[in-house]
Amino acid sequence: MSNQAYKPFYDQFDAQQLAARILQGDLTQGINVCVEICDKWASDPNRIALNYQGVERPPESWSFARLKAESARFANLLSQQGVGKGDRVAALLPRTPELLVVILGTLKAGAVYQPLFTAFGPGAIEYRLDKASTRLVVTDDQNRFKLDDVKNCPPIVRVTAAGPDSHQDIDYHGSLAAQSEQFEPVLVSADDPMLQMFTSGTVGKSKGVAVPARALLSFHVYMTWAIDLKPEDQYWNVADPGWAYGLYYAVIGPLLLGATTHFNENGFTPETTYRMIREYGITNLAAAPTAYRMLMANDHVLAKDEQLGLRVASSAGEPLNPEVISWVGRRLGCPVMDHYGQTETGMTCCNHHALEHPVRVGSMGYSLAGHRVVALNGEYEEVGQDETGQLAVDVEHSPLFFFQGYTWGEKDPFHGRYYLTGDVVISHGDGSYSFTGRDDDIITTAGYRVGPADVESTLLEHPAVAESGVVGKPDSSRGSVIKAYVVIKPQYDPDETLADELKELVRNRLSTHAFPREIEFVQELPKTPSGKIQRFILRNQAREEADQ
Repeated sequence: MSNQAYKPFYDQFDAQQLAARILQGDLTQGINVCVEICDKWASDPNRIALNYQGVERPPESWSFARLKAESARFANLLSQQGVGKGDRVAALLPRTPELLVVILGTLKAGAVYQPLFTAFGPGAIEYRLDKASTRLVVTDDQNRFKLDDVKNCPPIVRVTAAGPDSHQDIDYHGSLAAQSEQFEPVLVSADDPMLQMFTSGTVGKSKGVAVPARALLSFHVYMTWAIDLKPEDQYWNVADPGWAYGLYYAVIGPLLLGATTHFNENGFTPETTYRMIREYGITNLAAAPTAYRMLMANDHVLAKDEQLGLRVASSAGEPLNPEVISWVGRRLGCPVMDHYGQTETGMTCCNHHALEHPVRVGSMGYSLAGHRVVALNGEYEEVGQDETGQLAVDVEHSPLFFFQGYTWGEKDPFHGRYYLTGDVVISHGDGSYSFTGRDDDIITTAGYRVGPADVESTLLEHPAVAESGVVGKPDSSRGSVIKAYVVIKPQYDPDETLADELKELVRNRLSTHAFPREIEFVQELPKTPSGKIQRFILRNQAREEADQ
């Protein structure tokens, strides 16, 4: 579809035709997800599935053929443990080849893979394992201690170089070595779950999201038209597979297309990022806005005239501000496109690298193929041009929409034929939208509704600002005043002069009612493990200040 003009694919999209073209199995008769994303590419022994850069171990390249064999061994281990179709298998592992083996082996056995982010503490782990009735968990030496305080922890498989120990865990390497490389893949239906996700839980308890096998179709069109993953690309999605964007589009998505994915076990820094891009010749990059902002804030790390060889870049998680977009084009030498999605739905609204359409700076883009995304007012009516509303998916006209509702019925996010995202956007009237804020993030001040994303984006234009979080603070005369929590770069002083400069910047760039009347300089902002700002914590903090 490269270089074709964008059109609303939902009105003539044939999901069955797409499935017949890209899947080896038949969604009506049953497929095996591991076969679709690994085994079918394994006939070429030289086809690389994973390039891995480690912290303490040397770099490794794993072929699809090797992963096919190792995933069969792990599937046999699961069978030996009584784990089968529909059972949840969790991994608390860093970005290593073993993580990929566990994911693929779980899917080969027809079981459901459940990610656990390595920064989780025992409470978060226990909640997820208990809620999902997880049958087995795989971890390593560095993360094993977190399971000591998990009540009713399922059997543990441990990736270790030390062999069996007093925990009596199942030894990963020793157990796999004893298994056969032959395993008959277990078929699942289109609506059977393949992944057991949990929402990020920024408000209340995390909700369960079971991703069905037919989500492969949605993942495929995102990788093809939004990411524009080409056979000659070297693709690296920086996101951690412990979260949706990393698992969906750093693991499942690229492997589904037979592409090589990249894992870097090192923590994200500008130095490790540029080293990875150089060493592996990365041409197609995906990351969260936080990553691009960090690179921009450390511009000096990249040589003035260095050409990295990137072809395209993509971003998801929060809106990109104009300064970051401009910086990526100027310093990384490629266009960066903003994409929107959720754990529940995968990506649904994108600026597409592979399709020609107008691109507005700061816009999340247009409906992904197979989806119809709209904005609804308070009466659940679709809004017109330049009107604001809640972003929703028209399920009846979205053949690739796969969210079936929260796993344990924690909440009903549907209204009639619409799935409600809870995010507020402005409609541009041509099928594209721009993010304004979460429904509960919107600030009403003196009768005006202000989206925090606009204020945060403007603050980031100041050279002193590294990050910002904007919330409403209760005020007796205005209802709320806008307060900004600002992280500044080390070479600047957090004084009143700078605060006045920032207020004036926003007043001039946005409007008088949108500028932050209060600015507090902080060392860091509260974030979810996936890097999103937790505005509800800032809101609570501002509310407590107002009550004093």
